[in-house]
Amino acid sequence: MNSKNGLTNMPKTLWNRAAGLALVIAAVGCSPLGAGSTSAQGTVTTAPAAQSAVHPVSGLKVVPLTVTTAGGAHVFKVEVAASPAEQERGLMFRTTMGADEGMIFPMDPPRPAAFWMKNTVIPLDIIFVGADHKVLNIAANAVPYDLSPLPSFGNAAGVLELIGGRAAQIGLKPGDTVNW
Repeated sequence: MNSKNGLTNMPKTLWNRAAGLALVIAAVGCSPLGAGSTSAQGTVTTAPAAQSAVHPVSGLKVVPLTVTTAGGAHVFKVEVAASPAEQERGLMFRTTMGADEGMIFPMDPPRPAAFWMKNTVIPLDIIFVGADHKVLNIAANAVPYDLSPLPSFGNAAGVLELIGGRAAQIGLKPGDTVNW
């Protein structure tokens, strides 16, 4: 991801514009879904305690996430970035991530989202997921450190980040299903 807003060494006018834009992106695209919250469909979004763990680097809860494509189901272990601070940091500064790992950014209520790659070292596939758990669009192989906004094509109930190229490897396309 990442919706980060730590800008420094900028002229004041540019700083004010950048800070304003960052606040808009953060307010629109990065808001947590609290533990035990219920989604718009009435389903509980937290995994059973027996299935969750804690990531050794981030300290975030890790839950199973299933992506269903035309080729079948693919199970990932994903970190849950639920709070604003967790979502702001995302995968910044991370140098490695496994093929079956990722990060999910739940959003309740669903809304337009835009991510960028500030301080993100590894290329990522950023997958925007609608309220119906169907993939809206994929920003494939997002370029490390790029500050260009990568928007959702509709209201996102969640945003999934996988290692760059993984979505293509499993044949993930808009309309496929993502459940966490």
